[in-house]
Amino acid sequence: MARVRRMQEGVPVAGRIRRGAPGMPLEMEDPDGDDELRPGARNGPRGNWWRPASKAGRIFLLCGTLLVLGGFTYLGLALRTYLERDARFRIAGASDIQATGLTQVSRADMLPIFGEDIGRNIFFVPLSERRKQLEQIPWVEHATVMRVLPDQIRVALVERQPVAFTRVGEQIGLVDAEGVLLSMPAASMARHHYSFPVISGIDPGDPPASRRARMAVYGRLMSELDSGGQRLSQQLSEIDLTDPEDARVLMPEQGSDILAHFGQDHFMERYQRYKAHIAEWRQQYPNLAAVDLRYDQQVVLQMASGKQASQPAPGAIGTQPTVDGKPSAGTPAGDQKPQPEKKPAASSAAKSHAQHEKKKHAEQRHTARNDSNHLPPAQAGYLG
Repeated sequence: MARVRRMQEGVPVAGRIRRGAPGMPLEMEDPDGDDELRPGARNGPRGNWWRPASKAGRIFLLCGTLLVLGGFTYLGLALRTYLERDARFRIAGASDIQATGLTQVSRADMLPIFGEDIGRNIFFVPLSERRKQLEQIPWVEHATVMRVLPDQIRVALVERQPVAFTRVGEQIGLVDAEGVLLSMPAASMARHHYSFPVISGIDPGDPPASRRARMAVYGRLMSELDSGGQRLSQQLSEIDLTDPEDARVLMPEQGSDILAHFGQDHFMERYQRYKAHIAEWRQQYPNLAAVDLRYDQQVVLQMASGKQASQPAPGAIGTQPTVDGKPSAGTPAGDQKPQPEKKPAASSAAKSHAQHEKKKHAEQRHTARNDSNHLPPAQAGYLG
């Protein structure tokens, strides 16, 4: 109940009666604070303290403000002059420039960047510019430069990690995952005992984005082959990344290496397909030089240069044959037959040898048909 009143019956209320008079309503304080202020009880608006009403007050306030601002400005200039002229904040020599994270980068490589800062006040060393200059060193991936009072510069470097050897002309170097070429003396390479494949196709004249894209293919290849913990990537000898859509891997085999085309994806699947059938392919074709694994329904086998290659590979019956490593055109797949090669007239001995080779090839085709079940359709092949 907001207000309690006690009224005396029969007593008229007229005019203005003093509050609390006998016989009149008794007003009590609202315990909930809901009483409204009576008219006239509210105070009038007050002026802001920072806006004096008189002219003299405004002048006095303005002078005080100017005095305070002037004092801060003077203190700032005095502090700047003190810092500039105090010898305690000057970099005395190269020993005042400390660095951590140096492995391949030496102090001799780093100190010339800070050469003009020797004798300079520490507060006037452009740290951001020095950081960018340090990151121009090929081995430096990231650099941090900071001031250490009163007179030292501290540098922290994060060096690049090589992931492969690279061949540029006759020179062997290193390359990181971003495609940055890294040089290292042969003796240092021997001390580190690096065990990487050799990559070709990373040209220092290519744009960084192009080199980065090629190394991304290399990174996926290595990651997939090592995903099962078997370290299969250690079996790779050389990788040609000239075409970023086709990683051409030189696979070491007994007697001679085989060039395998792995494309740009499905590396583990293609590697397993290669390992499952390479012995059979080499036994059937001793002159096998390359295997193209990029196709889903066929495998292309390519002979060494100068060798006849017109026979279908085991399990390749029903696939389109090849001429010089490319599918021949004009006949539907499965209906084509290898075209005999036109040869100039030869001696009787040469003709006898040709007949013998023809008979041998016919036997191999017969064997290929009988052995076609050894390869699933997705792994059928043809010669190029």
